[in-house]
Amino acid sequence: MDTNFWKQKWDKNEIGFHKNEVNPILIKHFNRLSLEKGKRIFIPLCGKTLDISWLISNGFKIVGVELAEIAIQQLFSELNIDYKILEKGKLKHYFAENIDIFVGNYFDLSEDIIGSVDAVYDRACLVALPEETRKKYTKHLINITKSAPQLLITFDYEQNEMSGPPFSVNNDELNEHYKDYYKLNLMESIESSNSLRGAFLVKENVWLLS
Repeated sequence: MDTNFWKQKWDKNEIGFHKNEVNPILIKHFNRLSLEKGKRIFIPLCGKTLDISWLISNGFKIVGVELAEIAIQQLFSELNIDYKILEKGKLKHYFAENIDIFVGNYFDLSEDIIGSVDAVYDRACLVALPEETRKKYTKHLINITKSAPQLLITFDYEQNEMSGPPFSVNNDELNEHYKDYYKLNLMESIESSNSLRGAFLVKENVWLLS
């Protein structure tokens, strides 16, 4: 994982990937996870997404991991809640009621550190990683979450149209990563010619992994 790339994006405030609204895909499809209130949701590479506030306001607990500490400082500031910080190995643990965020490298996050996870919301992590890292990422995710169900968003486009991130992750690749652990259900495929940089056809695919 190129940690410097994402840290520099946040340091330079080059965060066009950060959306100033709750992801409508989350609002539309979250109930497909069939979670009771109070369950704990893991968001890898969470940044300061407004999705966190939406989930907490709807009665869920959040655990996340993020490389850029400035993103998490801004997250808690925008949530307007007091927090504490502890050292957890190579990670910093920012926490308050119903929210735990670990700052550092995702691969330093262990099952013991993350604790119990009831579901995963992968809104921007798998597609942020180059191909050689995605295999390692998915294997680690399965291990630390004990194959918790996922709401997953991917992009599918001709990779030569754009170098990424976000990268194209087609259905065949997704099956290679997850078919031995999950039933994959494509809930929605949204076609657009301007959802990423450049005017080319992109499919934004919404998956339920159960």
